[in-house]
Amino acid sequence: MAQSQPPFRRRRSRRLIGGIRRWVAATAGSLALTGGLIAASPQASAAGLIQVTGFGTNPGNLSMYVYAPDALPADAPLVVALHGCTQSASDYYAHSGWPKFADTYGFALVFPQTSSANNTNSCFNWFEPGDSARGQGEAFSIKQMVDKAVSLYGSDSRRVHITGLSAGGAMTANMLAAYPDVFAGGAIASGLPARCANSVSTAYTCMYSPPDRGPAQWGDLVRSAAPVGTTSWPRVAIWQGTADTTVKPANAAELRDQWTNVRGIGQTPSRTENLGGGTTRNVYDDASGRSGVEVYSVSGMGHGLAVDPGNGPEQCGSTGTYYLDTICSIYHTARFWGLDDDGSTGSLPAPTGLTVTGSTDTTVSLSWKAVDGASSYVVYRGGTRVGTTTSTSYTDTGLATGTTYTYAAAAVDTAGAAGVVSAPATATTTGFTPTCHTDSNYDHTVAGRAYQGGGHTYAKGSGQAMGLWNAFTTRTLKQTAPGYYVIADSGCPV
Repeated sequence: MAQSQPPFRRRRSRRLIGGIRRWVAATAGSLALTGGLIAASPQASAAGLIQVTGFGTNPGNLSMYVYAPDALPADAPLVVALHGCTQSASDYYAHSGWPKFADTYGFALVFPQTSSANNTNSCFNWFEPGDSARGQGEAFSIKQMVDKAVSLYGSDSRRVHITGLSAGGAMTANMLAAYPDVFAGGAIASGLPARCANSVSTAYTCMYSPPDRGPAQWGDLVRSAAPVGTTSWPRVAIWQGTADTTVKPANAAELRDQWTNVRGIGQTPSRTENLGGGTTRNVYDDASGRSGVEVYSVSGMGHGLAVDPGNGPEQCGSTGTYYLDTICSIYHTARFWGLDDDGSTGSLPAPTGLTVTGSTDTTVSLSWKAVDGASSYVVYRGGTRVGTTTSTSYTDTGLATGTTYTYAAAAVDTAGAAGVVSAPATATTTGFTPTCHTDSNYDHTVAGRAYQGGGHTYAKGSGQAMGLWNAFTTRTLKQTAPGYYVIADSGCPV
């Protein structure tokens, strides 16, 4: 996946190009981040994608491409999307699915593009300190693109987000660390923790066997990269396939530790939800009850971006090299960031007295006091809008048993603008449905069913010893209560 020699940079000698190419050909199946993906990609020329020049001093020698829907309103959000190795802006534009939701929800897209002049395999140099630190190299070029796009489209500078795949995902993590004052949120797909590597050799370590640092150690790497005194941090979504052999799934756990620590959140999920495409979402709420970090684990998916071709409202993208047909990650990321909301805030005050009036295995009922002038109310679960009602009560349905959810409500004025969001209320559904999970000890820890210490694995909750922490030892765990697992190798009836 990584090159055996440092990636070539502009103005450096190319005497070793032949040797590197031979090495790439011999190890093509394992290349992705520093070594490059092996499918050729077209140059950015797709319809609707426009190159923008003159966006700044461009110390990172990058190209800027943009896509903006027709009649884009002022103060719309902005999303920056970073491609993977040997890919291009047009490749990411064509396959990822981002343009569909830019049209649906109304926001502009920036697609930075690197080239072989920076890196032999057109990777963003996420492992180079001079390209990933604030005010330097490629990182600063991307920041200049943000400034240019905000000026061009009148974008809301408070709602700028960044995402990326593979090398682009690793660079996304570094951008979130270096510019927390620029980005409201990020999404890291098959990527690595911020500042995990500072050379090609350490990039190998991060990709194949990420350092098992504690949450505070990972968090310190972010805090040291950010401006002194930073107290507000981006919300972060982490996407990872459980069968990824290029960027090992343990990176998702380290990313979770890093960004929950930065945001002052514990590493135990506030709730776990099952989505389509074999995807499990672990949600980590902040002190206000809003989802601050989310980890999406796609069962059986290899290295790439999760897409779901089709015309349905929750579908997007097209398959291709490292664009894998599982679930539309873009839809869930856009909703996590709140891009499905127009961002306008009405003048009505927050509803008071939000109370949980009842719950069952699959429902939660709420009520609150009326707000003068309200034509309706919106209800949020974990920061995502889940329903509207004209009354002062609401019942949320289709929930998981034995799961804790956090709710809030806002009054909507006659112009359709939601006002200030209420204080949160927490509810837990009744009952619990046991589930069985057979997997390697390594994958059990990535999925949050177990933890590792000293090279050994232990079942979460019960603490039962499961053997060595590796991808070769397979065990069956039965979840008997939220966050509680026991070994069930002899049989696991539910």
